[in-house]
Amino acid sequence: MLVGLMSLGDKTDDPVTGRKFSTAERYAMTLDAAEIADRTGIHGYYIGEHHGISYTFSSPAVVLGAIASRTRRLRLGTAVALAAILDPLRMAEDYATVDVISGGRVELVTGRGNFFEKTFELFGLSVDASADRFAEAMELACTLWPGKPVHWQGRHRPPITGEHLEPPPVQVERPPFWIGGGSSPETAKLAGRLGLNLMLPSAFGRPDKFIPIADLYREAFAAAGHKHAARVGACWHGWVGRTDAIARERFEPRYATYHAFNQAVIKSVNPNPPSYVTTPFDYELLSTKGPAIVGGPAKFADRLIELCQLVGADLNLIKMDMGGVGREEYLEMVERLGTEVIPQLDTAPAPSAIASNG
Repeated sequence: MLVGLMSLGDKTDDPVTGRKFSTAERYAMTLDAAEIADRTGIHGYYIGEHHGISYTFSSPAVVLGAIASRTRRLRLGTAVALAAILDPLRMAEDYATVDVISGGRVELVTGRGNFFEKTFELFGLSVDASADRFAEAMELACTLWPGKPVHWQGRHRPPITGEHLEPPPVQVERPPFWIGGGSSPETAKLAGRLGLNLMLPSAFGRPDKFIPIADLYREAFAAAGHKHAARVGACWHGWVGRTDAIARERFEPRYATYHAFNQAVIKSVNPNPPSYVTTPFDYELLSTKGPAIVGGPAKFADRLIELCQLVGADLNLIKMDMGGVGREEYLEMVERLGTEVIPQLDTAPAPSAIASNG
């Protein structure tokens, strides 16, 4: 079981201490956390992309380039890169550059971002075409990634007439791509058909609702006849404290603050969001039946294993830097995750095998 960190760059003041949270602090603590993750055996760090709202990370490739210079083994991912908005050639160039700088450590997780309708308007695009734009972008990105001359013509960008990806990436045997999706069956089928990994947005709502999507992806992957194995990832909210009681007490006000922040953001960019992303805050439900993992190291590990096996996740991304938590407390949790939680996961059964046999 692999465990990574996920960070979206949300900015809220600390509801516990009242401390103001600056943009500079947000970036600095992310780079510091990545160094700890690299040292303690955490698999990777995955950076979100948003535009025009209060999530401050708008250029994941730049942040990941900075992380690459301060780490040696950490995988460098997105959460997610907005492939339905970005030009696919430029997207491939940016992340191939990170791959070269890091010595072959990039993992490009892409998504449509169609919850954020106003982001499409900001870039002069229509959300109605997002599915078609996304599918075309991922097909082209896969074609470009090996670095060979490409002749291609599509519907949403000018033709490519023999140009190649520059710089050529280090990881050329197979694109290190994940498709992020769980609300659309077509997105899961696309990931399976292209032979890419699937990242479930399981931090939205009850995790069990994503089981059929993961199964659909595996079926499409098998039908396409790929030689390599299908891989599923999942995203969770987390807080790991010294003890269960401390973790629950410290996390609740931060989680409530993040929930309110996220609800406000979604409503500001989408007049008709899906009901499962606008449910009222219920701490008990979220931390027992939902996507939150809260507790001391042992309880955190047990709950993570439970959720991992539920959806058959090969990679689990944990978002812990939410709700205004300060640098010191966040870095302490990252250290604890790497040194006290991850060693307990080594004996957990293989999640993919459980999912396929269940």
